[in-house]
Order: sequence, then structure tokens, then C-alpha cells
Amino acid sequence: MQPSVVDLFNKAADLPEEDRATLAGLLIESLDTEIDEGVEQAWQAEVQRRLSELDSCSVKTVPWESVRARILKRPHDSQR
Repeated sequence: MQPSVVDLFNKAADLPEEDRATLAGLLIESLDTEIDEGVEQAWQAEVQRRLSELDSCSVKTVPWESVRARILKRPHDSQR
């Protein structure tokens, strides 16, 4: 008998944070079975552009804690 989704979730919730993130990514990837080459190439170009900006120090990085705090301070828009 296969475990239920709730059982699987409970087991996954006990994993370390990094493992949960990896599992979440793998599950999301498993939903996207069709690969659009144009989109894949665009993402690769975007990743390279952003890496170049970071390597050249032409952009300023912001710590996650600061970004998270700003997001949580924003009023919730019920229209979204």
C-alpha cells in the first residue's frame, strides 16, 4: 500500500531544510514535462547576464533577511 500524501508530507517535514528545498525543487521539476527550448535558452542567457553583473560588481546584493523584512512589511493587497 502506498503512503498517503499526508504521510509523505509529514516525513518530508522532518527533513533538514536543505533537503526539503531539494525535494521541493525536484517535485516542481517533475510537473514540468515539456521543455520549451526558447524559454530554456532565455533562462540560460539571463543567468549568465546576472552572473556577469555579480562578477563585475555592477550590482549591489541585498541579504535575504533584508528582502524578507521588506516583503513582510508591505501591506497585503486583497486585489491580487
